[in-house]
Amino acid sequence: MLATLRFQVGLLALMQALLLTNNVTLTAVNGLAGLQLADNKLLATLPVTGYVLGGAVWSMPAAVFMRRFGRRAGYTVGSIAAMGGAVLAWHAMTLGSLALLCAATFASGLYNAFGASLRFAAADVSDAYRPGFRARAISLVLAGGIAGGVIGPEISKWSREWLPTQFAGTYLTLVGFAFASLLLAQLLRLGAPAQAGAAAAGAAARPLGDILRQPACWVAILCAALSYGVMNLLMVATPLAMQVCSHPYASAALVIEWHVVGMFAPGLATGSLIGRFGVLPVIAAGCALMLGCVAIALSGIELMHFVSALVLLGIGWNFMYTGASTLLTSAYRPAEKNKVQGFMDLCVFTVMITSSASSGALLFVNGWSILNLLSLPFVLAVLGAVAWLAARNGWALGRVPARP
Repeated sequence: MLATLRFQVGLLALMQALLLTNNVTLTAVNGLAGLQLADNKLLATLPVTGYVLGGAVWSMPAAVFMRRFGRRAGYTVGSIAAMGGAVLAWHAMTLGSLALLCAATFASGLYNAFGASLRFAAADVSDAYRPGFRARAISLVLAGGIAGGVIGPEISKWSREWLPTQFAGTYLTLVGFAFASLLLAQLLRLGAPAQAGAAAAGAAARPLGDILRQPACWVAILCAALSYGVMNLLMVATPLAMQVCSHPYASAALVIEWHVVGMFAPGLATGSLIGRFGVLPVIAAGCALMLGCVAIALSGIELMHFVSALVLLGIGWNFMYTGASTLLTSAYRPAEKNKVQGFMDLCVFTVMITSSASSGALLFVNGWSILNLLSLPFVLAVLGAVAWLAARNGWALGRVPARP
């Protein structure tokens, strides 16, 4: 049973690595590809927005699909969508069409909508084979993104000039990674959570509104959405800001690489930290790290300022997002998981739409320093919500709380 748990968590971590390779590569090139195609440079981040919008639009349908047909079928469909979106993006760059590129990234968003639930699939595996392993399983699967942080920027560097049209080759390489994810999905055997049948029979699924009124639930969703929104706002703008500051593309790719390593490397330990200190202190520590990111970003525009700020941004996001995901698992019953998880991802993607759509315009109109300052109220809002929940329930909440 322990061997099955390890194998399935390992598979999910590999799929997370492939998903993040896709995501990081798109992050590295979408803004610059949009800048290349857009007549109005304020529209440069629209291809990024298309990808996030696709994730938002498909998040609830993806949750419904997986509830009916299972996670393996969902990840299969998502991988096929990623392959089609990558081919369409290659064609868009060849034609020089910004609208078609946005359509391509929107289609690829279906892959992200399904893939966003990989961390919750890890919770399912833990519940089926070793319930006390839930926080660590979530964090270990998220840690699979380390590979994406290294591979994605390297792919973008060598493939952007691979074909005559800049960045066309980068999009085409993503077909192979999506195909590998498709193959891995066929090996998944997540099983049914332990005692899920009895729990479902004894406690009918509650309306979504009733679940969302639980303090732990809405604080978890707020934390996940705003942590991703702030991270996305600054990450999407970074390659553009570095270009404005006359840094070469290779330096921007290096910064994104270290940022994504910062996002996912802590996953090797975040679950253990949650088990030792509780979920709320870990989320609060993530907020502090994001505040440190802003302080460094405001102190200068040299390469090391960008690297240091983005690494702190990544670690802060990891603590906040892993903590929020773990906290959410305590707020629903097994029969309710798909709709609650889907709603969290819908909120995350919705906030990301706003941050990615506005990132380029805010940067070019206000500058890098103001962009960073604008992120502060959102980080402080999360910190305030966590402090309120801690005062209400105690700092140990989430080590790991029992489900209702």
